[in-house]
Amino acid sequence: MKAAVCHKYGPPETVALEEVQKPTPRDDEVLIKIYATSLNLSDWEMLTGTPFYTRTTWGLFKSRFKILGSDVAGRVEAVGRKVTRFEPGDEVFGDIMGSFGGFAEYACAREGVLTLKPAKMTFEDVSVLPQAGVIALRGILDKGQLQAGQKVLINGAGGGSGTFAVQLAKSFGAEVTAVDNTEKQDFMRSNGADHVVDYTKEDFTKNGRRYDLILDLVAHRSLFDNRRALAPSGTYLLVGGSAKRLYQALVLGPIISMFGSKKMSLLIVNPKQNDNVRLLELVESGSIVPIIDRRYPLSGVPDALRHVGEGHALGKVVVTM
Repeated sequence: MKAAVCHKYGPPETVALEEVQKPTPRDDEVLIKIYATSLNLSDWEMLTGTPFYTRTTWGLFKSRFKILGSDVAGRVEAVGRKVTRFEPGDEVFGDIMGSFGGFAEYACAREGVLTLKPAKMTFEDVSVLPQAGVIALRGILDKGQLQAGQKVLINGAGGGSGTFAVQLAKSFGAEVTAVDNTEKQDFMRSNGADHVVDYTKEDFTKNGRRYDLILDLVAHRSLFDNRRALAPSGTYLLVGGSAKRLYQALVLGPIISMFGSKKMSLLIVNPKQNDNVRLLELVESGSIVPIIDRRYPLSGVPDALRHVGEGHALGKVVVTM
């Protein structure tokens, strides 16, 4: 089978289309013929080995996964002997981040991470839901506990998770401020944001506005700066950023939260089996809508990675087979 393979950390040019052996599913796995795979920032981090802390998980000098891509959608071709929920021919989607391998014609996945694809949704549309959608679920509803009428700021609102977070916050009655770079301002408005901020021109922590919830997907400013932008009893959740910012949230967040009513913490996302079902329900209700910026063929994975990694994506980017 064909796959987009990278043998070492580096820029997108290190990824090349190669002929590799078709995987064989273990007892608790299914073999999926891939039709669509969406990109996440985790793919860029695994490609480049940055931030450096990612290497403590994926490999110090080279990633232990040669084929990236974790949000997949396709048709079951074969099942392991212990699989009970699926059979050949079923159309499924899910996040296979534990094993990766989505930038290929076939991939194996554990039965428990997959969900049946609704007949009325395309493979491309369901492929964009799992990782980005779950982050939005956790940040806005579960951990964020957003309530109607509250003011929420989403930093990194023009990317995959941010796009879903804006939609979700608006559907639950929040006043949404979206922060991202210059080229994403119009897109964020069209996605429903009440206010937009260009972080290259304005520091949202210094403009005097206060928010009940800040969901920080690309942390660049310190916890203390973000604390200043919180309303009394406000909550700050950090999802991604530099090692320094993540360390601050992990260590200082609980300490800061002990003094006063403002809460600050690192949002650790552990997907659950029913998350995809919840996301499908939100799509069905119109609370979220999959937005695909660009589609690339398997041979275009390097260009797709560059588009996402350099911060140009407006929503999600998909690789189709």
